[in-house]
Amino acid sequence: MTRRLIKWMLIFNLLLLMLAVWRSDALPPPLELHAALLEEPLQTSLQEAPFDVVSNEVAYTVQPLFDYELTGLIVSKHNADSWWDYIHREANDSLNITDLCVIWGNNARTGVYADFEFYNLQFTCNFQTNSHQAYAAFDQAAISNNHLLTADPRIAKLMRKVQVGDQIRFRGRLAEYSHNQGFAFKRGTSTVRNDTGNGACETVYVDSFEVIKSGNKLWRALVWVASIMLLLSVIAWFMQPVRYND
Repeated sequence: MTRRLIKWMLIFNLLLLMLAVWRSDALPPPLELHAALLEEPLQTSLQEAPFDVVSNEVAYTVQPLFDYELTGLIVSKHNADSWWDYIHREANDSLNITDLCVIWGNNARTGVYADFEFYNLQFTCNFQTNSHQAYAAFDQAAISNNHLLTADPRIAKLMRKVQVGDQIRFRGRLAEYSHNQGFAFKRGTSTVRNDTGNGACETVYVDSFEVIKSGNKLWRALVWVASIMLLLSVIAWFMQPVRYND
């Protein structure tokens, strides 16, 4: 195998990997959305006493407020244990596993989400578009940023694993939670879908979590294939004999 051929293999595999990573978070078109995404979240009142849970050696008190169920499309995501997330770290908050920004209802039905860019910061979901028409059509009551809590390792693993483009359903309880591990910490929750700004996120203690449909399976598989091919190309490059010019 010549160095020229290996060089072109390196370039091809690098470009393929970049393309696969970019497409692995692409949002599916409306025709690929499950019918359940057209439904509104289910919220019912309940009377439940606070309960205590322990996560990462921190004791939390959780106050349930409403039963809650949401089926939606993940458009943005932030895991609370990300290396750059200093707020959760400083707050000693390991119960909040991930934040999932999801859309449903009118936004799923019309497909207007395709004209938007979504991104999460440490506690917020943000969206933007260059289209005035798309912004006017976007239903801001059919998107939410969900702070998902659990002390169950199995559920936590699944919630960390899901990606943008996945269609998911979770059931649990809208809740406030707090701890007194060195200082008093408390976080609340929104209980309506039409609020915005600070305090508008839903905080949910999750009892069950499922992936209805994974997104971009082919592209996600191609990320691994292209990574392996790129690594093999690099190894092949360094295994080539060195040529010296007289």
